[in-house]
Amino acid sequence: MKFINHSKIYNSVMALLAVISVVLMTLDYADKIDIDTGYWALIDNVILVIFTIDYFTRLLLSKSKKQFFKNNLFDLLSIIPVNGIFAFCRINRIGRLFRLLKFTRLLRMTRLIGLLGRLEKFLKMNGLVYYCYLAIAVLVVTSSLYSIAEKVNFSTALWWSITTATTVGYGDISPHTALGKFAAIVDMLIGIGLIGMLTSNLTNFFSQQDDSDMKQEIRQLHQENHELLAELNQIEQRLNKTQVKTK
Repeated sequence: MKFINHSKIYNSVMALLAVISVVLMTLDYADKIDIDTGYWALIDNVILVIFTIDYFTRLLLSKSKKQFFKNNLFDLLSIIPVNGIFAFCRINRIGRLFRLLKFTRLLRMTRLIGLLGRLEKFLKMNGLVYYCYLAIAVLVVTSSLYSIAEKVNFSTALWWSITTATTVGYGDISPHTALGKFAAIVDMLIGIGLIGMLTSNLTNFFSQQDDSDMKQEIRQLHQENHELLAELNQIEQRLNKTQVKTK
């Protein structure tokens, strides 16, 4: 029992750290903070170290390393050392190119998807809720791509991604570059997938509701049958006693 409680506490702490990291990345994307400098970088790096220790400890303790790798892909994505990669690139004098391309932001988004995967394990979300989180992450990625390709601010790019994914498409903004058109295709696929998932989940919900009602009726019928059998047994016993007395 104590082990279970400790496990719950540990998983809760890891989930809380994942939430903090997601919030930091979101604020960084919104240009509210700079996650690469100051206390923000320290907090992000500490969380990264904790996740790295957690991942490799569980890897060493696992019986099947191959199976562990398959089942914990999101955990691996969540420990991508974005700041370290950027520092290495800067040392090799290509950091400026990566900064121009916002390569580190794309890497960080990959890590963000990994963090959301960690949260999915903890929260045990259903497929629709998890897909919604994944869709939000992809929308942020496509917005970043569109912002880079079309040279517009991030808020405008995010508005375009949402209208494209929801198939509204006002037409006030449209991509002109190959990268921008690629982002549009991804948004369209995400939007179609989200609508499909929503329809499927609603169908499953009502069908499961019908199944549960039917099972309830079957249980009631079984109960009534048992009661009838019990009454018949009592009547049979009374008849047997009456026949014995008559003899």
